Amino acid sequence: MSTAPRGERLIIALIGKRNAGKSSLINAIVGQEIAIVSEIPGTTTDPVDKHYELLPLGPVTFYDTAGVDDEGSLGDQRVKATRKILYRADIVLFVNDNEAFCPQELAMLARIREMEIPTLIILNKTDLRAANQDNIAWCKDNELPFVAVSALEKSGILEAKEELIRLAPKYLKENRILVGDIIKPKSRVILVCPIDSAAPKGRLILPQVQVIRDVLDHDGQAMVVKETELLDAIYSFKELPDLVITDSQAIEQVQRETPPEVRLTTFSILFARYKGELDTLLEGTRMLDKLEDSDKVLIAEACSHHVQKDDIGRNKLPKWIRDYTGKDLIFDVFAGHDFPEDLEKYKVAIHCGGCMINAMEMNRRIIEAQRRGVPITNYGMTISKLNGVLERAVAPLYENKEN
Repeated sequence: MSTAPRGERLIIALIGKRNAGKSSLINAIVGQEIAIVSEIPGTTTDPVDKHYELLPLGPVTFYDTAGVDDEGSLGDQRVKATRKILYRADIVLFVNDNEAFCPQELAMLARIREMEIPTLIILNKTDLRAANQDNIAWCKDNELPFVAVSALEKSGILEAKEELIRLAPKYLKENRILVGDIIKPKSRVILVCPIDSAAPKGRLILPQVQVIRDVLDHDGQAMVVKETELLDAIYSFKELPDLVITDSQAIEQVQRETPPEVRLTTFSILFARYKGELDTLLEGTRMLDKLEDSDKVLIAEACSHHVQKDDIGRNKLPKWIRDYTGKDLIFDVFAGHDFPEDLEKYKVAIHCGGCMINAMEMNRRIIEAQRRGVPITNYGMTISKLNGVLERAVAPLYENKEN
């Protein structure tokens, strides 16, 4: 379970007031003491992640968060951190202590519903008091599922688990495919993986590993090469390969050396479809042709990393886009789970491939951009667009739609 890719885990956020029993609930669900429990309100400050295997869904991450009623300037910051967790959450467990919903709880519930996050209301502490009838009525009026539990006595926990499984997004219950549906058994696939200063030492990056595994899972033949060995790989067999998949940064050379009759795509484009928003991100590339001087461009990365002089988001992409447009543009970079609240000031948002976040978080970022009227695309599509090969690079993924 610990080796499951971060972006493949179900994210469950526990939200509620201080001392509502969020940490106790995690311990009751997991069956062991993995979260600190205290009668002192506010024991949990910053969001804390806990990993667990929830069958039949597989690996999940619980986020234990600060109370929505936290006070003071520091408390406000903690509540803000809790709100950020919502962007990552596949499911919210909203924990109430069986007191009537307070204004802070109702405000947070309104935000959760606005974001359309599947939510289970946990009416906790039934060992101290009966489930609050006003809260039950509110849940019914708002068509939200609820379970009365006692985390202390472990009553209602099995029912809560069953509801969690029922609320899980469809993509976790489906066998999603990265590349297997555009190849056949025994198809020969060449994967171009540049080894440069940005490449991690001693290993391939996660998207490359996942695509290789998907090729093998569908009985294809994966051949991994650096861009300098591509020509030898293409012509090392009597027949041409069925598909070439490349890192986006090498797309210009790879498309030049790959015969036109050989299908070509990129890891980033495969993941755009895998996360479920290929059409939206493709449409977002059109904005690159409409940029004007002084327009602001958002560069969004899902993970934080050591920045090098040839960093793709901070150096290469801005230079390539300025060269392509001929415009004097302003670029802002947001890394990790930070996503700007003032999206409206950007003419376009360019996101990384999102391999380190789940499909739900990527989808929420896309929806938020759409809600603010900001076109959004990703690194791979942008680079392919700048090199004039976007149409060729996305073509393999639309073959089945046309047939």
